Amino acid sequence: MNTASSGIVDMFEKGKVLKICAPMVRYSKLAFRTLVRKYSCDVCFTPMIVASDFMRSVKARDSEFTTNERDRPLIVQFAAHDAQTLVDAACVVAPFSDGVDLNCGCPQRWAMSAGYGACLMNKPELVKDMVRQIRNQVDKPNYTTSIKIRIHKDLRKTVDLCQKAESAGVSWITVHGRTTDERHQPVHYDAIKTIKDSMSVPVIANGDIKYLCDVESTHQLTGVDGVMVARGLLANPAMFAGYEDTPLECIWDWVDISTELGTPFTCFHRHLIYMLERVSSQPERKVFNSLSSTSAVIDYLQNTYGTLQDLGT
Repeated sequence: MNTASSGIVDMFEKGKVLKICAPMVRYSKLAFRTLVRKYSCDVCFTPMIVASDFMRSVKARDSEFTTNERDRPLIVQFAAHDAQTLVDAACVVAPFSDGVDLNCGCPQRWAMSAGYGACLMNKPELVKDMVRQIRNQVDKPNYTTSIKIRIHKDLRKTVDLCQKAESAGVSWITVHGRTTDERHQPVHYDAIKTIKDSMSVPVIANGDIKYLCDVESTHQLTGVDGVMVARGLLANPAMFAGYEDTPLECIWDWVDISTELGTPFTCFHRHLIYMLERVSSQPERKVFNSLSSTSAVIDYLQNTYGTLQDLGT
């Protein structure tokens, strides 16, 4: 199936759980998206981009949004609080992506005080208008418009928000199963199930998915059409392909991809710190975390873990 031309909605097949890489500030950029796509990730999101900043300058657009022809299917996530700015930003990225997502769940203080993210959870009419305007104004067949939300303590409010978005033509909804105040508390799977049961568009579950077996158990508990993973993929970008921990092959793939795409050292190094966290000892981590150049990192990886040639692959 040519997903780029037929649209992402067609990927939601009965019984198949779509595997999605979450929008992560600083982390879900082109190089990382390229890596997870090699390991059975179906759809990737960009990091959240503030639509008004994005529209204000070419420089912001170039630094916030990089892609290439292999980077599909791709959803661009925006933070916005007025429909026209969101539509203008969507029109800029539409030729290079498969859909836009409105962030209605970011609980960070700066986002909420600016009227973005989880602030929109309490403005269902505004969310409805923003979804409708994108549907009406982005002239591209099969282009998707989705929203990513958290849950209210009073779940009826969340269901109301979702149903209003659905009436405006939302393509699907991602639900992070925690309230705005909750950080590491257990995910409310029952709430995700209630939302799923009250919608006819696809629903995606987000929160606490660390291994491939969690994908299946989340599906069983909630009946969702897809799962979105953030930290679990940082710790193991090959998770969706069924690996328990980051395989050596994936680590060297990251080195190759980062080098090819010119990833800045801090980002290159930070991703490896996450990938090695579960497979290295505390003393090893201490040494690795203090490395300060790409060549030092590569030497360390070769000396500690070996190359793929050593494995005979």
